[in-house]
Amino acid sequence: FPLSPGSRSPPGQRGAAAATARGSGGAPHGHQRRSPECHQEEASAAKATVPTITDQASAMQLSQCAKNLAAALAELRTAAQKVRGWVPSCGGTPAVQSQLEVQPTSMSLLIPPQMEKCAQDLGNSTKAVSSAIAHLLGEVAQGNENYTGIAARDVAQALRSLSQAARGVAASTPDPQAQSAMLDCASDVMDKANNLIEEARKAVAKPGDPESQQRLAQVAKAVSQALSRCVNCLPGQRDVDAAIRMVGEASKRLLADSFPPSTKSFQEAQSQLNQAAAGLNQSANELVQASRGTPQDLAKSSGKFGQDFNEFLQAGVEMASQSPNKEDQAQVVSNLKSISMSSSKLLLAAKALSADPTAPNLKNQLAAAARAVTDSINQLITMCTQQAPGQKECDNALRELETVKELLENPTQTVNDMSYFNCLDSVMENSKVTWEHSMAGISQNAKNSKLPEFGESISAASKALCGLTEAAAQAAYLVGVSDPNSQAGQQGLVDPTQFARANQAIQMACQNLVDPACTQSQVLSAATIVAKHTSALCNTCRVASSRTANPVAKRQFVQSAKEVANSTANLVKTIKALDGEFNEENRERCRAATAPLIEAVDNLTAFASNPEFATVPAQISPEGRRAMEPIVSSAKTMLESSAGLIQTARSLAVNPKDPPQWSVLAGHSRTVSDSIKKLITNMRDKAPGQRECDEAIEVLNRCMREVDQASLAAISQQLAPREDISQEALHNQMITAVQEISNLIEPVASAARAEASQLGHKVSQMAQYFEPLIMAAIGAASKTPNHQQQMNLLDQTKTLAESALQMLYTAKEAGGNPKQAAHTQEALEEAVQMMKEAVEDLTTTLNEAASAAGVVGGMVDSITQAINQLDEGPMGEPEGTFVDYQTTMVKTAKAIAVTVQEMVTKSTTNPDELGILANQLTNDYGQLAQEAKPAALTAENEEIGSHIKRRVQELGHGCAALVTKAGALQCSPSDAYTKKELIESARKVSEKVSHVLAALQAGNRGTQACITAASAVSGIIADLDTTIMFATAGTLNRENSETFADHREGILKTAKALVEDTKVLVQNATASQEKLAQAAQSSVSTITRLAEVVKLGAASLGSEDPETQVVLINAVKDVAKALGDLIGATKAAAGKAGDDPAVYQLKNSAKVMVTNVTSLLKTVKAVEDEATKGTRALEATIEHIRQELAVFSSPVPPAKVSTPEDFIRMTKGITMATAKAVAAGNSCRQEDVIATANLSRRAIADMLRACKEAAYHPEVSGDVRQRALRFGKECADGYLELLEHVLVILQKPTHELKQQLAGYSKCVASSVTELIQAAEAMKGTEWVDPEDPTVIAENELLGAAAAIEAAAKKLEQLKPRAKPKQADESLNFEEQILEAAKSIAAATSALVKAASAAQRELVAQGKVGAIPANAVDDGQWSQGLISAARMVAAATNNLCEAANAAVQGHASEEKLISSAKQVAASTAQLLVACKVKADHDSEAMKRLQAAGNAVKRASDNLVKAAQKAAAFQDHDETVVVKEKMVGGIAQIIAAQEEMLRKERELEEARKKLAMIRQQQYKFLPSELRDEEQN
Repeated sequence: FPLSPGSRSPPGQRGAAAATARGSGGAPHGHQRRSPECHQEEASAAKATVPTITDQASAMQLSQCAKNLAAALAELRTAAQKVRGWVPSCGGTPAVQSQLEVQPTSMSLLIPPQMEKCAQDLGNSTKAVSSAIAHLLGEVAQGNENYTGIAARDVAQALRSLSQAARGVAASTPDPQAQSAMLDCASDVMDKANNLIEEARKAVAKPGDPESQQRLAQVAKAVSQALSRCVNCLPGQRDVDAAIRMVGEASKRLLADSFPPSTKSFQEAQSQLNQAAAGLNQSANELVQASRGTPQDLAKSSGKFGQDFNEFLQAGVEMASQSPNKEDQAQVVSNLKSISMSSSKLLLAAKALSADPTAPNLKNQLAAAARAVTDSINQLITMCTQQAPGQKECDNALRELETVKELLENPTQTVNDMSYFNCLDSVMENSKVTWEHSMAGISQNAKNSKLPEFGESISAASKALCGLTEAAAQAAYLVGVSDPNSQAGQQGLVDPTQFARANQAIQMACQNLVDPACTQSQVLSAATIVAKHTSALCNTCRVASSRTANPVAKRQFVQSAKEVANSTANLVKTIKALDGEFNEENRERCRAATAPLIEAVDNLTAFASNPEFATVPAQISPEGRRAMEPIVSSAKTMLESSAGLIQTARSLAVNPKDPPQWSVLAGHSRTVSDSIKKLITNMRDKAPGQRECDEAIEVLNRCMREVDQASLAAISQQLAPREDISQEALHNQMITAVQEISNLIEPVASAARAEASQLGHKVSQMAQYFEPLIMAAIGAASKTPNHQQQMNLLDQTKTLAESALQMLYTAKEAGGNPKQAAHTQEALEEAVQMMKEAVEDLTTTLNEAASAAGVVGGMVDSITQAINQLDEGPMGEPEGTFVDYQTTMVKTAKAIAVTVQEMVTKSTTNPDELGILANQLTNDYGQLAQEAKPAALTAENEEIGSHIKRRVQELGHGCAALVTKAGALQCSPSDAYTKKELIESARKVSEKVSHVLAALQAGNRGTQACITAASAVSGIIADLDTTIMFATAGTLNRENSETFADHREGILKTAKALVEDTKVLVQNATASQEKLAQAAQSSVSTITRLAEVVKLGAASLGSEDPETQVVLINAVKDVAKALGDLIGATKAAAGKAGDDPAVYQLKNSAKVMVTNVTSLLKTVKAVEDEATKGTRALEATIEHIRQELAVFSSPVPPAKVSTPEDFIRMTKGITMATAKAVAAGNSCRQEDVIATANLSRRAIADMLRACKEAAYHPEVSGDVRQRALRFGKECADGYLELLEHVLVILQKPTHELKQQLAGYSKCVASSVTELIQAAEAMKGTEWVDPEDPTVIAENELLGAAAAIEAAAKKLEQLKPRAKPKQADESLNFEEQILEAAKSIAAATSALVKAASAAQRELVAQGKVGAIPANAVDDGQWSQGLISAARMVAAATNNLCEAANAAVQGHASEEKLISSAKQVAASTAQLLVACKVKADHDSEAMKRLQAAGNAVKRASDNLVKAAQKAAAFQDHDETVVVKEKMVGGIAQIIAAQEEMLRKERELEEARKKLAMIRQQQYKFLPSELRDEEQN
């Protein structure tokens, strides 16, 4: 259809025009478009190969190429996303004449290609054309121009491949007549396809026109028939078609009402039938073999099958005419029809396999069809023949064994779904049946002439042997596939055979429906079949649509399923009408309704047959075939011997008195038994993956030996640096290898758990990365100057190898058998965890080393990988909601912004730290990208989701650029241009972070506003807490002379406004995000105003009434807390359905909010009323405690946990509050009641919080937790009852009521006691009273140890002051001083810890009471211990400061010496304090003594070092003597003056020291004084 120049047409029509134009164009033969997914796999495979390449240049080049390809694919993907939905149309081109119009004689000019290859291509391209046409029809029906254009181009592409294949077949056919037929058929397909595209073009211009749709359907059917004729022209196919026609013609005889009487006797007819049955069975097996051979073989065997079927049918009809009974005759005919149908199926399966030998599952279908023929023959023979019992069973068994033998011929396809170990179980089970029951039964029953039982034994043996053969064939296939050089088959998107079977069943059912002879029950039965198969097809389409990433296929599957479902629904309506009234009119309607269904199912089947969706068959390597051989040969031997055994048993059943035959039977029996045993042994030995595991274990052992040798060489400083490769290349090689190993941990584990056939592949893959990893690790270590880093690297690499070895041993033991013992599975899980940890440690070390050296390649790769993962196939159902992901992403994005700012700062001040920050940025981005995918899936709509993903990807590209610049700047810190580029990159990243945040906000503006609002409210609550502190302290003063009346109106008005805002917030929780955002913002501004105005009101009450001020501020604080909870509940309920639990929670929060605002209003009104303000405060407190109890009783765990000691401290407040409440109840004064209300509120809230935090401590058991929570609730409930009783007394004070107060207070006291016991139970046997002086002593000792350790850390960071270079013989005294000071700090730390251990031991021995009876004595002793420990800590701190000052040159060595002596003295005092009550020979005392000696030694060392330094300085100090007389005398006088002054200062210092010691001595416990005197 030529178009005039410049004319325009819709995209669909232009695509159609282009398609016709290209329909038979000459693209290079076999050329196919490749999807980006293929290239993505190429890039991944290349990247995975890099670590295994030893040549550095090649490895780097391949790595770079893989990165470039991955980057180009990422860009392509981004571009494709941007233009998604817009399909460029092709301009119209005049149609070209088909290239197939070539004379057959010219075919000789072509190079004759391989016939098999061309035939296969023709089969594939035929399927592709059928699929593309089905797709085109679907798009035209929907009237979508863009997609129609795509479908038309697909048809053209498929036709081009078909034309090439047809010419190839013609060129390789020697027969000129066959050549012409092939070319004519192909030309016919092109003509019909031309018509189809023409009609499609017209139909798309008139959407919804029924006439054009009908014409289109007719033309499509013509194309389909032309395609069938084209395939039938293939050599071999014509002959099979002829055989199918022959079977059909022969079967017509079965439609006759009656058969002519037979001229033969029954025996003759029976013998003829047996003979014909054997011939037909033999032909069926030959046909199966020929379908895998040459076309000539297929032609010959199909012709023979047709003739044999003819003879068999003749014998069958002869047998039917022998039956005098009509019923028997009908049954024979029914069986013959069944054989006819199964023979047709067998021929069709043989034809399909011959046309497409690599097609998945066709081999299995062929084997199944052959077995169906055998089974139906057996059924007929069993019914028709009269033989001695057992003879028929023997014949049937022999035929079954002959058929099943075919499975072992070339087991390259899966036979069933059984796993390897299921196959082994099946073999074991069937061997038991075969041997123990059947074989023994055969000989026993034959000997005793029990012929019916003999027949049963034969049938059971045959069934078991068939099961054995199937299991052996499947096991052999799995062994072959599990070889690392083999490739397992890949599951296709759909199973075309399932569609074909369903199509056949639906067509047969529809034929039955329209058959005039069909009864009512048959109609219903046919309807059931149709419904069952159409439902299955629709489900398959739904699954396929969800699994495919191709949008065109996704759409077509959905559309096809809709068409099938709609036409089924229409047919079911007509069937119901027919069932209601069984007449000719309804039958006609039913017949009309079947046509659209058959057409829809045909189209769907054609589309599903597209090779793109097909399963990829397995490719078994020569090694795999060799591994299969022992299993296959033992199974074949078993079958041959079994057949011999059954034949021998058959003759023995007739003549049991034949001794030679018995010995033959025994021989066969022995061979069967041996071959079954051999089969089981071979299956056990050849279990998939075992050999590969052994090889991998050997590789790892070798690697570990190499690491050990390298470690020894490194220890002795003899590890020669590797010169042929750079440090960076080695690092990259290690990082890549570790990544690949990490990626394989889970696949190896899952294969070891339950996928035996994958175990060998995965284990071999993992092992191949260890050799390059070890070589790179040794190389990297050899080039590392730091000995410690060298050893770390080698040790961590060895740890990884060891954990991998452990995992391989457990994987080998598990072997892919899911029935393995539980302990093996547990060991496997443990090994996996260990290996993951080892990988993590090594990766961290490598990343740190890389970031420190400014090597950023690995980081850029990580970022690129994170970007690519966002576009990978569909993930599972997200666990959280959008709000959860939004909250995490906002936090992470802000962290990225902070890191970027730090990078800009460090680029100027300290470029060396850029690598560490780049690493941090990489990790943060990885986390952000991980959250972005589920966030996009859970977003409000797809557009927002894709927007978020796009923004995160853009940020990723910015981060990668920034990391690259950081690496470059770290390598050359003075390069101003790189610094400028880094700052520019950082600015772009910051900008992109804001884009991500904006995208998240657009996703859920309302919930984002809720997050902000909740943060603002928590700020208001904190501010109110501060105000309460001021009020309690009596410093919240009024301004000027204002009164509360000035503020009352403002408070009431603002509170009412807040109620209105609350209503709007609740209403908009499930409304649009925009409204929710407005409501959240409005409520926050109102609560802010309310808090301010209430604070002013409280201040106006005056600081002389602090309790009333606190009541008022508490009331508004309750409102703010309730609003915070309400905003949280609103955020959780956003977008949820009305019956969701989150919405129910929202309603509860709203009720609490209203209650608290009402309470505030009542408090405001009562605040100036002296008579009721106390009562009102008490009511508010009771309500507050109830709300706190509700939070306490909820199952939500607390934000943090605390210790039981904190909990016990909180219970003391309750005792005080109870006393105050009882007093207030007795006095009934409003001031007392207000004070009680405020105290109660604080005490109960603190107790409940501390109780829950302590109960949820990780070390607390479940029982103790429940007990603590129960008593906490009981205590609060008891206290509530007390307060309510006080309220009753206030309203009606009587003597009786006041007397009851004691009872309530006792209840509270008892529940507090129970609470304390629960707290003690939390600590268990380690419980101690926090008030016990001995415990305080121990805590002080531990505190002192901590102080000393902190001081030691401070010392660690000290560096000696810079000095000019000295001669080699000089000693660096400052280094010595520092070392000595460090060792003192370490020793005192050990000493204080030892002292605390000694203290614990004394308590355990009972020398010091855990709960002191002699409290005064022990308490005094503990005080001594505490003060001694504190002195040690203080002295050590002074020492550190003195050391620091001395080293920096700010203090004298004398001060250092004095500090060291002070440490020694305080240490001695601590030892004395401990010895007072300790057992001198105890373990703790020995440790304490040793620790004390260590401190003393360290102090002495420090003093010596300092003195030596002082001496050294004295030698260096030279005095310049003045030469003039006067100057000289003046110098002498000045020196004498200084000496006298120093002597006086020394005397004063001595006196001062004596006074200090006297004062300290007064405060020492009596026992210590005695010790000191001693």
